[in-house]
This record gives sequence, structure tokens and C-alpha cells, in this order.
Amino acid sequence: MVDSEEQLRIAKAIAKAIQDNPLLSPAEMKELMDKAKEGQFDETDVMPMDERNDKATTTVADKVAELLVPEDEPPLLDEEEKSASKVAPVTQSTVPGTTTATTTESVAKTVVETPKETVPEEEISNDPHPIQIVSIGTEDDAYAFQFHEDKLNHIIRKMPPGWKVAVVSVVGAFRTGKSFLLSWFLKYIHHLNTVKNGNDDSSTKWYEKVDTLSHDSGFEWRGGSDRNTTGIWMWSQPHFITRQKDDGSGTETIAILLVDSQGMFDNETTMSLTASIFGLSTLLSSYQIYNVDKRIQEDNLQQLALFSEYARLAVEADQSFQLSGVEIVKPFQKMEFLVRDWQHFEDEQNYESMEKEMGEYLEKVIAERDAKDLQETREQILACFESLSCFGLCHPGMAVIKKTYDGSVKKIEKDFLELLDRYCNRVFSSENLLPKTIQGRQVTAAELAAYIKAYADMFATGASFPEATTMLEATAAANNQNAVNIAISNYKDTMSRIAGPKCSNYIRPKELIEDHKALFARSLQTFDSMATFGSKKSIEGSRRCVIAQIEDDFETYQSLNASRNPLAGLET
Repeated sequence: MVDSEEQLRIAKAIAKAIQDNPLLSPAEMKELMDKAKEGQFDETDVMPMDERNDKATTTVADKVAELLVPEDEPPLLDEEEKSASKVAPVTQSTVPGTTTATTTESVAKTVVETPKETVPEEEISNDPHPIQIVSIGTEDDAYAFQFHEDKLNHIIRKMPPGWKVAVVSVVGAFRTGKSFLLSWFLKYIHHLNTVKNGNDDSSTKWYEKVDTLSHDSGFEWRGGSDRNTTGIWMWSQPHFITRQKDDGSGTETIAILLVDSQGMFDNETTMSLTASIFGLSTLLSSYQIYNVDKRIQEDNLQQLALFSEYARLAVEADQSFQLSGVEIVKPFQKMEFLVRDWQHFEDEQNYESMEKEMGEYLEKVIAERDAKDLQETREQILACFESLSCFGLCHPGMAVIKKTYDGSVKKIEKDFLELLDRYCNRVFSSENLLPKTIQGRQVTAAELAAYIKAYADMFATGASFPEATTMLEATAAANNQNAVNIAISNYKDTMSRIAGPKCSNYIRPKELIEDHKALFARSLQTFDSMATFGSKKSIEGSRRCVIAQIEDDFETYQSLNASRNPLAGLET
């Protein structure tokens, strides 16, 4: 065991190695740390940079800064984006158990950890295209869902981590035009971007500028009766819209993700798989479009009612919610029936009237029923979703449904295009398109990835619809992990600017401890404000993880700061 003076000398030498030897490998740093702990470290162990032949390109300082971030933590914003997510000023607070001891053990622990391996981003094309984030197995493996986390992260990285995100998902029977609709959505979003950039000719409607909706220019689709989409797909390029903040304090930019899912109700899809596809799509979306053919049938409603038990448990999960006066929210956001090939418009010349008719039609469908089971189905649906709505599209024309259809817009009926225009405007209006919300809290892009992973993992052993308690636990676990990541990230983001490996100024220990206490308290407040869902035991366990990680990291910051003390070693 080395004394405190020797510890300080070791810390200074390690810092010097970090600053002066940017090609030092992690393995070599581990060796230095092991020597330090055994009291055998010597400055001659640190080789000058010009004597090294290592081909690495990342500096040691960068490696240490990277490894200071725990695994599974959402990425921080780069320098240009930090202005949108800077930590707010903090107030002084007291944190029990703060220690000023300086050790090298925490430094060693940080350096030898190995980040998770990820698929190189160059393996996924940067050209906009649909990416399969969930694939579905065969009957041999009970139709197990395989979640492709690397592919989802490829998309998530294109959004600033602190920005909110809306997820528009389309689900429904196979061969009812889901992918065709989503490809039109992409054309409409392109139109919105053109308008935003001031390059739009307002005298021509946006869809009139589209000559063809080719099979490979958006979500892949085909005419005919054969299945085309399998699994769950997400468009690789997020889109962005500006909307008014809910509190009216200004505007905010949110990201939009488009999701397509495997068709259901065919002779290849079991009822269990149908329920699983529908369930996962609903769990990850903020705006779920239920694509139905010609009318809303009772079995369509029964699919929605599968979530009733989850809704009930979500409401009753934590009695402390009710005791503390926190508003109980419905588990899912917007569900919209999109009735395709609707044939009962009374006034086909008045598109506003046609839109109003569909709202009246939904009221009749969802109205009370004398039969107990039918009435319970409707009550369950209303208990699950914050918003329920309906829109109808007429038939696009016989040419479109032929297997030989080439995507020519000229072959599409005018009424269909007019209604499509109204529908796209409806879906992507800033008033209608809301950020993804879980348990009443709007989540960010980085947080969304954790929720999608948790939900997809529920189906990893087979497409049997999970118990309501399983869905509840998955939501709570993802929420707690996000709370941990954000709390620790907030602490490290500021402390790294105060006393991190790239800092050069020495901070007096008393001031450093005061900064630590304030940021520690701030981070715990952040965690407590987020981790409000699930069992108290799991929340308390996650909170202990935050405390332990921050205390461990503070020892590292103390060591790095002590190594920059200009008076170190001058005492007599």
C-alpha cells in the first residue's frame, strides 16, 4: 500500500501519460495502473510519444473521456449541440458520506473497462431507406422476435439525444396498402421540407409534382395479393418539425420516425403472432394508424382490447401515484382507424364533409352495446388510448391494385389524392403530432431506444403475447435505466468541464467538493423526478446505482485534479 504523497506522485504521472502519450493503448494503461496499485510504478514506464509505433488514432485523453461514460448511457451532444442541453445552474446542497480521499483504484477501474462492440456504421448505408429493426422467426422457433439494436442505434444517432421524438406507425391486415401509404407520407414530408426552405410553387399541389411512386423509393410495396413486408421496419432518416410547446412558452423541434409492420390476418400469421406484432407496434408508437379494409369490424376492436389488462395494471401499479396526487395517465396515446376503400361517403364532392362523416361513423362503432362482451370491449379500448379517431380513404382505382402497377400517379383516382392530401396534413400537423409519451412524460430520442429494446425483448423467446405484468415490468425497467443514465450523464457532463481529463486548471479541493455536492444533489433530483413508475424496490435499487457511480466517479475527478496541483511535492 502506498502513502498519500506517493499516491499524488502516481496520479501526476498518470495524468502526464494521458496528456503526453496520446497513442498509449488501454492494455498498456492497465499495466501502468496495476504497477501503481502495487507501488511499483516509475516515470520511466511512460514512453515518449515519438518512440511509439502504435497505429492507434484515438488519444488516451479521448479514451479516458469516453470510458468515463457508463455502458448503455445515451450519447452526449457534440459541441455544436450542447447549447440546447446544458445543465442548468445548481444550488448548494448537502450530500452525506462525501470523502476527500484520493485513490488510483477508481482510475484503474475506469481505464480497463471495455466499451461494448457495435457494428461499424459504414456497414449500414447512409442513403435514406427502410431498416428492419425487428425480424420474426419461423414456426421452428415459435416466431421469436429478433431485435436489431445496432440498426436502431444507427437511426437514433441521427437525432440530438435531448430532442423529443414522435413515432408514426402503421399496422393492419396484409395487402391493405400500409407500405404504399407510408411511401406517400415520405413524399409529403419532402414537400414540407421544400416549403420550409422556401422552394415551393404553391400554385401546384404537392402530389401533382410526383410522377411515380416507385417500389424502391420509399417503403417497399407491391401490387397484388402476395405478402411484401415482414417484421418491423423504420425509415433510416428522421424528419423534423417545429411545434408549439405544450405550455405555450415558445416552439420546439421534434423528430419524426416512420414505422411499417408485417401485415396480419393472413393464412401464414397465427393469432398469437398477430397480437404480438400489433402489441409491439402500439407500444413503440405515439401515433398508431390502424389500417382496416372497407369498415371497422368487431375483430378489429377486439385486437385493441387485448391491451385492457395492461391498461388496468398500469393505472393500479403504484398506489403512491394516487396518494401523491400524480395524475394517472392512459398507457397509449393516439389510435386512428384509417378505413381504406370506404364506399359510403354521402357527399363525394365535399371533402370536409367526407372527413366529418368518418368521425360520426366512429361514434356509432364505439357507442354502447347491449351485449356485455361487446360493451366491455369498447370500454377497454377507451381506457387504453388517450385519443381515438377515424379517417376514410376512397378506392385509389383499379389500376393500382394490379400486380403490374408501376406506381404511376396519373393512374390514381383524383378523389383518393385529394383525401390523401387532407390526411397527410392531418397526421403531420404540429397540433396533431405529439412526442412519444410514457407514463405522462415525453421521452427523448436516446430514451426511446431503451424502451424499444425492452419491449422487443419481451417477444425474444416467441410470439406469445406477454402477460400484462411483463409489459409493465419492461416499461418500468426501461424508465429506471433511462433515469439512471440521464442523472449520471448530467453529473459527468458538468464535472468533466470542471475537473475532467481535458482540463488544465487546478481547483482547490474545497471548491471541488462543493461543486460535487451541488451536482450530486441535482442529479438525484433528476433521477427522482423520472423514476416514478414501477416497484419501490426497483426504484431504490436504481437510485443506489446512481449514488455509487457518482461517488466512484468523484474519486476519479479528485485524482485528476490533484495531479494538476502546481504545489504538489514542494511541501517540506
